[in-house]
Amino acid sequence: MTKRLLIPLLAVFFSSLSLAEGLNKPAPDFTLKSNQGNNIRLNELKGNVVLLNFWASWCGPCRKEMPELDKLHKKYQRLGFTVLGVNVEEDNSAANKLLAANPVDFPILYDSENNASKLYEVSAMPTTVIIDRDGNMRFMHLAYQAGYEKMYEKQIKQLIRE
Repeated sequence: MTKRLLIPLLAVFFSSLSLAEGLNKPAPDFTLKSNQGNNIRLNELKGNVVLLNFWASWCGPCRKEMPELDKLHKKYQRLGFTVLGVNVEEDNSAANKLLAANPVDFPILYDSENNASKLYEVSAMPTTVIIDRDGNMRFMHLAYQAGYEKMYEKQIKQLIRE
């Protein structure tokens, strides 16, 4: 394989890397305003499995992933699971427009000053973090491709059973 072909393949591999190994540390706490008008504090959700999804309205893969995350939220919510969508844009008007056209049942949080994004060292859109019932980050995924939701579901089910 030529170097010219290998470098793009490695870039694709690492851009969609799951950073699950060795990831078992406390999830940084934050409080953000939600699209439902209330503030949500992450630590108040201890006892639940939480999927944090950092996204932006300009991100094509983010838009494709949203309905899949909504399906997971609806399917596992009664078992102590929730999705929190964390919009990272300074101005949330584009996010609100997208959500009006493509509504989801899970809360959307506005991280307009990127405080939560910095805590989680978000470097790719979307970034998905799955947190266990004890408030520990267990899985992190960078980027999104169709089919990732199957991996998320497997990890969610594992954490629900623990």
